[in-house]
Amino acid sequence: MIRSVVAGVDDSAEGFDAADWAAREALRRGLPLRLVHARKPGPPRGTPETGPPEPTAAERHARMLLHHVLDRLDERHPQLTITAEQVAGDPAAVLLAQAAEADLLVIGSQGRSGLGGFVSGAVAPVVAARSRRPVVLVRAGRTPEADHLPDARGRPSVHTPFRDVAVAVDIGEPSADDVLDFAFRAAELRHAPLRALHVWHAPVTHVLPDAEQRGRMRAAAQRELTGRLDPWRRKYPTVVVREAVPEGRPAHVLVRAAGGAGLLVIGTRRRRRPAGTHTGPVAHALVHHVRCPVALVPHD
Repeated sequence: MIRSVVAGVDDSAEGFDAADWAAREALRRGLPLRLVHARKPGPPRGTPETGPPEPTAAERHARMLLHHVLDRLDERHPQLTITAEQVAGDPAAVLLAQAAEADLLVIGSQGRSGLGGFVSGAVAPVVAARSRRPVVLVRAGRTPEADHLPDARGRPSVHTPFRDVAVAVDIGEPSADDVLDFAFRAAELRHAPLRALHVWHAPVTHVLPDAEQRGRMRAAAQRELTGRLDPWRRKYPTVVVREAVPEGRPAHVLVRAAGGAGLLVIGTRRRRRPAGTHTGPVAHALVHHVRCPVALVPHD
């Protein structure tokens, strides 16, 4: 089966901007785009004797919405293969099922959810926590120009180089390789630098470490980060890597460090139980405070 980029579509601003971002990403990856609108199922209708039922208001709304988004994306990206479908069911369950065989799933990060099959907002953390495929969360207002550096006069442009890709690296996590592979590939596709961030902090003890001790800790963190990145530098030789080992608490430091990035990539541990509907405190803070799209790459 040919993989695709899947975009969850609703009638919020986040929904369309996420679909447009997904279209640009699909072009970069050379993949088709699949638009999915999830709507809550209604009661069974029609019988073999009466024939197929007339579409409900929700079905007609979903059809019009998908046609509208499809037409706009076709106009903007005529070279892209795009399909669209509406699926009855719980929005989070529908998106998880649709994303199972996708390259990645793209949804709005803070739109409406629930009534009418909206797929953003409260649905986003559930999907991000339980997906087995990478999920990218996009805020409303993310224009194509926002992915690029401003021009020489400081004006938005799509003709300037891409902003860098930032990735949070957990040195002690073996599954971080999935995160690094995604981040290096994203940087390669954009011909953009990769900013690799490893946040460290001194252990909590009754005696605070002095400047010399902190210097040794920082140097050790730098060596470990460089060693972790070396195999990926060899796999992606065209990607320019910039390393940073800021000190502090991950959520606070990463929000500041990701400023100006075009994409932030972080790892999230898969939640195997139905109750697992949250991505964790660091991912939660980043999704809510970082302005650029956030890619959450699952690992065990």
